[in-house]
Amino acid sequence: MSRRSPGRGAGRWIMAACLPLLALGGVLIAVGVKDGGASNGVPSVHVAADGSTAAKRAGASASPSAAPLPAAKPTRVRIPAAGVDTGPVLDLGLAADGTVEVPSVAQADRIGWYDKGVTPGETGPAVLIGHYDTAEGPAVLQHVGRMKAGDKIYVDRADGRTAVFVVRALEQVDKKSFPTQKVYGDTSRPELRLITCGGDLVDGHRPDNIVLYADLVS
Repeated sequence: MSRRSPGRGAGRWIMAACLPLLALGGVLIAVGVKDGGASNGVPSVHVAADGSTAAKRAGASASPSAAPLPAAKPTRVRIPAAGVDTGPVLDLGLAADGTVEVPSVAQADRIGWYDKGVTPGETGPAVLIGHYDTAEGPAVLQHVGRMKAGDKIYVDRADGRTAVFVVRALEQVDKKSFPTQKVYGDTSRPELRLITCGGDLVDGHRPDNIVLYADLVS
């Protein structure tokens, strides 16, 4: 369940988006899947024995990159294609055991930012995390299955600017084969990762992660 994140050059263990059924503060249990089909309606991904993945639905090519923005914390996230308009954005650090903090069940309608990484718009991969569902029912990213390459994600920032990202690809991966370097590794341009849970329920929790990769366009 845990994954190693390079962060800003520091190798630490983190958890991507979801906790098992009995864990405190991030419970995921059976709720209705509204988006249809297995795995929340997002593209299925084959997880090979070596941990590599191959999406069955191809993502778009990288969008022309906008100039990087200075550091400024995210304050609100808007994703029209998924019906998301939420804020303020939570700061998610690391727990005492080295795993990343995740929004609590009471905060399931909000998205968090992994604050050991860059802020959205800076050069590098900014990471946002939100629940698909919790013990209380559907959560902020319940409609992630509606998203596709080309959709926009708007991140309002504390400096009054809005970083606009375009989704390049969606990927569903087994948590046991989480592509840590691909998600958290350094990039030469401003990028965004949006992470939630996916897959059919197994023993009360979802075994996969859904990762959206997006590029800053303005």
